[in-house]
Amino acid sequence: MINLNYICDMNFSSKLLENAVNEVSQLPGIGKRTALRLVLHLLKQPKERTTYLTTALNSLRDNIKLCKKCHNISDVELCEICANKNRDEQFLCVVEDVRDVMAIESTAQFKGLYHVLGGKISPIEGIGPQNLTIDSLIKKVKQGAIKEIIFALSSTMEGDTTNFYIYRQIENLDIKVSTIARGISVGDELEYADEITLGRSILNRIPFENSLKSS
Repeated sequence: MINLNYICDMNFSSKLLENAVNEVSQLPGIGKRTALRLVLHLLKQPKERTTYLTTALNSLRDNIKLCKKCHNISDVELCEICANKNRDEQFLCVVEDVRDVMAIESTAQFKGLYHVLGGKISPIEGIGPQNLTIDSLIKKVKQGAIKEIIFALSSTMEGDTTNFYIYRQIENLDIKVSTIARGISVGDELEYADEITLGRSILNRIPFENSLKSS
């Protein structure tokens, strides 16, 4: 068997192959070895398979939208969750990105709506409140239809900082603020939590003030 470590350290015989490997290796969690396997796999497939892939990716980039209400990824202006009349608009779950929405939806334990921040406050990475959708969240809360906000960010320093920042903006408003129970280990991302643990964390959420006292 050919040693892929050796191939990745040497010059490619094809500039086209090298360019493709370099581009694929830019994806998260994909190193040069894996990128090479994927590119070689595509070369072995019928040409239309590659065409389908590139068409899907181009269509994604050209046509994807962000829901005008919750900022979730959507094909139309209003995502399916926000457009669903059976969802309870009194409960708003605040998450980092679309992966967290998908994780919580898979538990089938939450019937409210979401607000996708698009990240977490992280001064080290140059991400401040102005880089997130916090302003639209505050405006949404001030409209008065929401009775409870549920923080469902990861249990990291950045997640806790973001929770606290938002809490300070709304603490004087007549609204309940809670956070998911710590069934999720500190430092863990929601997308990696199993459905049962995540579902219980949503159902057994605690007042946000309690989490401040325990931290």
